[in-house]
Amino acid sequence: MADSKLILVTGGGGQLGTELQRVAWPAGYEVVAIDVAELDLRDTTAIKATVQSRPFAAVISGGAYTAVDKAESDVVTAWQVNAMAPAAFAEACAAADIPLVQVSTDYVFAGDKPVASEGEAAGTWEVDDPVGPLSVYGASKLGGELAVATGCKRYAIVRTAWVVSAHGANFIKTMLRVGADRPTVRVVDDQHGSPTSAADLAAALATITVRLIEDRDAPVGTFHFSNAGAVTWCGFAREIFAQVGERGGPSPTVEGIATSEYPTPARRPANSLLSHRAIRAAYGIEPRAWKAALTDILDELMGAHK
Repeated sequence: MADSKLILVTGGGGQLGTELQRVAWPAGYEVVAIDVAELDLRDTTAIKATVQSRPFAAVISGGAYTAVDKAESDVVTAWQVNAMAPAAFAEACAAADIPLVQVSTDYVFAGDKPVASEGEAAGTWEVDDPVGPLSVYGASKLGGELAVATGCKRYAIVRTAWVVSAHGANFIKTMLRVGADRPTVRVVDDQHGSPTSAADLAAALATITVRLIEDRDAPVGTFHFSNAGAVTWCGFAREIFAQVGERGGPSPTVEGIATSEYPTPARRPANSLLSHRAIRAAYGIEPRAWKAALTDILDELMGAHK
């Protein structure tokens, strides 16, 4: 194991980057979080120089082009950030003989698997299911996955979905904003997924990263992490407002609508449910229920309800 235990984290100003800096890392570990101001992810030469600049023990590649709809008309930039940047990190990490943890997305799937009503993995996407991205964003993230898997032997690709937290822009924050002004909120009710606490995702990534650093035989490959349980965006909104109401906040009526009533430039997967089978088997990570994770986020945003 390298003497250094510095972890380079990209996307340091985002939801995940913020939470990775709050993780209770083991003694001797230190996160060096950078964002676009410190490193332009379109600059592959700068990426390599950054990895070489200090004796990093691992890289967590969390920075990404996440403007899903804008990517449809900004194809080159999306591919530069989401595919070529991971390729550069993979090359640099391989040269330095350090592990790379790449964050990816449910958008690599077509989302067309039928949603089952019961069973732990019924209707969920397995890590080795066929990919079929519907959007430029999803395709560019898949390009990043392929670059990492072929460019670096010590790696973990972790796909996630529906990331939320008390920080930055996300669905919870949006609901709190619109719910304060409107008696009725209309939310898509035919897209299924599992909300993911950025804090829980950060903890899972930390577990994987530490293991990859300290055990050269640690499992490599692709894994999925989200919180447990299935819901639609509409159902998620209803639970948000139910918990907000318990804290004395607004509780507007949530009306379910079809995706077709809310057209967007990029197509969204109808089923974003990710199986946890691989991450459980390889790393013993057991995601908790999304409702419990939501409670923690709202506690941070609004204070614990009485």
